[in-house]
Amino acid sequence: MFRVVIPARWQSTRFPGKPLALIDGRPMIAHVCTRAAESGAAGVIVATDDERIAVAAHAAGAEVCMTAASHASGTDRIAEVAKLRGFAADDIVVNLQGDEPRMPAAIVRQVATALAAQRSAAIATAASPLRSQAEYLDPNVVKVVTDPAGRALYFSRAPIPWDRDGAGTDRAFAGARRHIGLYAYRAAALLRFAALAPTPLELLEKLEQLRALEHGMEIHVVEAAGIPGPDVNTPEDLQRT
Repeated sequence: MFRVVIPARWQSTRFPGKPLALIDGRPMIAHVCTRAAESGAAGVIVATDDERIAVAAHAAGAEVCMTAASHASGTDRIAEVAKLRGFAADDIVVNLQGDEPRMPAAIVRQVATALAAQRSAAIATAASPLRSQAEYLDPNVVKVVTDPAGRALYFSRAPIPWDRDGAGTDRAFAGARRHIGLYAYRAAALLRFAALAPTPLELLEKLEQLRALEHGMEIHVVEAAGIPGPDVNTPEDLQRT
């Protein structure tokens, strides 16, 4: 059993009011709630600080938990939900961002199932093969490397792993994987993570998952069961969904 918590705030720097932007005539948050429900989650909760988003989430059939407006990240927002709702330490919580209207439900279910199966892991996430050299070199595409058992070794905006002998060839990116920003947490790990201060590598790369690694938290990475559609960060991104 797992729950999906969807953090959604009004005051996005690049796109204020983003959760209510219309896609195919429905608010974006409604599409995300549908993806979450299709995953087979025991509950879908929208964590927000805005009544307008709350109304749309209720209309989409989700529960709503009103949270503080001061949270620095979606992870902090879902951690507040875990506290307010009194989740048990081993409860599994999937953080599905409110700007992922095309995230396949199968991947949501996959990361939750993977975490349940990996008792030593605190967090589970997903990755998929890179499709081009351009993606490999793009700092906006986060890469991940793991050990043979699927435990994350590092996440980076840099091109990793680096093929020393194949650098500069058209296939230099072969074997590299793109990290998909979807996380399943055990509730206790989520609360611990949110209480930790940002770490040097996290601040350097601007990747909060590095905080978990720097504190010795195991992150299990699965091969994604599908390819997510585009997320939405700007009004222009709506045209790609």
